[in-house]
Amino acid sequence: MNPQNIFAPLPAPSPSEIFTALLDGQAFKLQRIVSTGQTSPPGQWYDQDTHEWVLLLSGGARLRIDGEAGLLQMQPGDYVHIPAHVRHRVEWTDPNQETVWLALHYQPHSGHPQGNAAGTVGGL
Repeated sequence: MNPQNIFAPLPAPSPSEIFTALLDGQAFKLQRIVSTGQTSPPGQWYDQDTHEWVLLLSGGARLRIDGEAGLLQMQPGDYVHIPAHVRHRVEWTDPNQETVWLALHYQPHSGHPQGNAAGTVGGL
């Protein structure tokens, strides 16, 4: 067993975000996402069947959560939990450096409180 590094190797800049599967289980998926200035296309919202917990490791980003006032400004170390079917979009990622995310998608668990996205942002 050899350790791996979340930052190495980072892919070359691309017109689209780069998704790399790190772990994939029956009820979860862990991904590294690398953004280089990408945003959600105009008018597109993510509306997922799974919960998503996302941690910003490097770079910077701004997220919009449907129904919430303002944007979530994210910097390295910040994380947010987005419950299933809470519409959200990426409004900005830093075009001058790689924005590296760690995203955990998991199935809702019966009896698990769903919370809300705005109330679970770490460090904001």
